[in-house]
Amino acid sequence: MHYQPGGGWIELICGSMFSGKTEELLRRLRRAEIARKKVQVFKPQIDQRYGIERVASHSGNAREQVTVVRSAEEILQLVEPDTAVVAIDEVQFFDWTIADICTKLADQGKWVLAAGLDQDFRGEPFGPMPLLLALAERVDKLSAICVC
Repeated sequence: MHYQPGGGWIELICGSMFSGKTEELLRRLRRAEIARKKVQVFKPQIDQRYGIERVASHSGNAREQVTVVRSAEEILQLVEPDTAVVAIDEVQFFDWTIADICTKLADQGKWVLAAGLDQDFRGEPFGPMPLLLALAERVDKLSAICVC
């Protein structure tokens, strides 16, 4: 963590499919909760792979009680004042305003933890990820394991 007195920060977990992005997101959330931080988790409405109000990794770890949103602006409206950690899974599916939302939350003293694909199927930057990569105080790029 990169603690900034009086301010929050943005951490971005990115990489390819099957690289463990959501697994790492869930691991960091568990650690935040052990530290007794209030956590809120958001995901875009388009992601319905493991159920509507659920975030899950390919390894089977999951978190229930996830808030599904249609837009990045909704996240800003739904974050409760006493929330310390705002997590966003599949962040690449939001539009470019997600970068402004993450910055506003960090400016409010929140730890913003986002995970998503950094490239699309063509190997090109995916949605708002380039901007988030530039704004984040911490970036972890994961890679999948090839079993060839």
